[in-house]
Amino acid sequence: MSLDLSQRRAKLSPMAIQAPNKALMTTTELEKFVTETFEDPAQVDEASLVRDGYSAKEIFASPGSRGYTFDDLICLPGAIDFGVDDVSLESRITRNIRIHSPFCSSPMDTVTEADMAVGMALQGGVGILHCHCEIEAQVAMVEHVKRFENGFIANPFCMRSDQPIQDLDTLSRDHGISGVPITEDGKIGSRLVGLVEGKLADFVEDRSQPLSSIMLSPSQVTTARHPCTLEEAHAALKSSKSNYLCVLDDEGKLKSLSTRIDLVKNRDFPNQCQDPSTQSLVVGAAIGSAPAEQERAQALVAAGVDIIVVDSRHGDTQEQVDMIQWLKATFPTLEVVGGNVATFSQARNLLEAGVDGLRVGMGVGSISTSQQVKAGGRAQLSAIYHSALLARKYDVPVIADGGIANTGCAIKALTMGASCVMMGSLLAGVEESPGEYYFQDGMRLKRYKGLTVQQVTADPMELGLISGVSGAVVDKGPMRRYVPFLNQSIRHGLQDMGIRSLRDLKSNLYDGTLRFELRSPAAQKEGRVHDLHMHQQRLFSDGK
Repeated sequence: MSLDLSQRRAKLSPMAIQAPNKALMTTTELEKFVTETFEDPAQVDEASLVRDGYSAKEIFASPGSRGYTFDDLICLPGAIDFGVDDVSLESRITRNIRIHSPFCSSPMDTVTEADMAVGMALQGGVGILHCHCEIEAQVAMVEHVKRFENGFIANPFCMRSDQPIQDLDTLSRDHGISGVPITEDGKIGSRLVGLVEGKLADFVEDRSQPLSSIMLSPSQVTTARHPCTLEEAHAALKSSKSNYLCVLDDEGKLKSLSTRIDLVKNRDFPNQCQDPSTQSLVVGAAIGSAPAEQERAQALVAAGVDIIVVDSRHGDTQEQVDMIQWLKATFPTLEVVGGNVATFSQARNLLEAGVDGLRVGMGVGSISTSQQVKAGGRAQLSAIYHSALLARKYDVPVIADGGIANTGCAIKALTMGASCVMMGSLLAGVEESPGEYYFQDGMRLKRYKGLTVQQVTADPMELGLISGVSGAVVDKGPMRRYVPFLNQSIRHGLQDMGIRSLRDLKSNLYDGTLRFELRSPAAQKEGRVHDLHMHQQRLFSDGK
């Protein structure tokens, strides 16, 4: 028998011909293996015999390729020689912003407001604030996130000594501030005359009394001289056991503030996504693509937003290209995400316009009816793979947006070249999402919807096109427990593939080492819970 394997070996990937002990088979050994295993070795396709699955390129570049989504493919496992905690989830959401968790929250009015954005950043991801509100309201959300944690608070709230205690009550209620520096004119940059902590006013019945009656004197306030490094400030806070450190210049004027609570947050959330220059949490915000949205963008940038997402179900429009180019020309250091796109050509137009991140997915969200109503869109894994293939040449990360029903879907999106996964329904049920819980049929639920897109016309009597539905999602508890479960699921998924990091995942994707298999309907059924009369499913263990 002569199978001429030496000629075919060169066409196979490095993983194609392997013996059980992982050493590459010689041609002679392979011929012997085929002869001993099969009755008619001449009929055996050696490449199919000795290969595990297919590379993504082979699947999507095949002439007979169709649109593939999450249930159509399965990732094949690899050898494990490391622990799950050794898996790194560090990635990028935009060209210049790194994240420690490959997740971001969708800019929907039932998903992301200030609390969600804070929760995402503390867990290593990023929250994208929705724009279905007045500019002032969205700016206030950005300011809330940026003030939540800082290395140095460069523009802290200040008050005058003659202001009544009730003004402190208002500040505490509106902004969650429990203590403020007291300066001569109530502004940063003037001489420090004292400091008020909330506990000093707890039992004062007459709230009209001036702050001077309860404030600490300058000699009682922990201070440091400007300039002061963050390490020096933190050391001073630890040694003094004070809650606040006021940084003063040589004339005793307040330059910045550092707080003990930020030290505690750094300890409790070591992987949070921060601006390295200010230690404030990273936050993104959505805007529309219409020219009128330039005013919103300017206000958001002034408030300190890190990422602007130009939000549109169909991103390949001249209007969005113009907005992206204006943003990059007006704010050169601003990170801009464009989208949504689903094809190679759509992606190219936004990449050429200068985006720093690309949002991929059209008509695949759980509440979207776009494909039914407009017959447009694309299977999500196909969209991610082809868009990421091009975005890689521009060094632009891809954000997979839509269709993420579980962490298995998130892992598959990452295996197709996405750097980050945007979640809507998966996060809509957490405590930090907007809205109140309600009970129905014994289940604790939250409403979930996107503001349905309508074709706005000059004539209010014209019909609008609705391309989404409203629904409800089950309570998922607080972010501090839920997102770590998501992260750990991703780590386990990568470990099962024998991959140590998201960086390695991409390398394996493009060199063909990462292997996949297409699944029949029966295989898809087999991969789910099946053949039980009933079962109970829990998201994660609480240790009991």
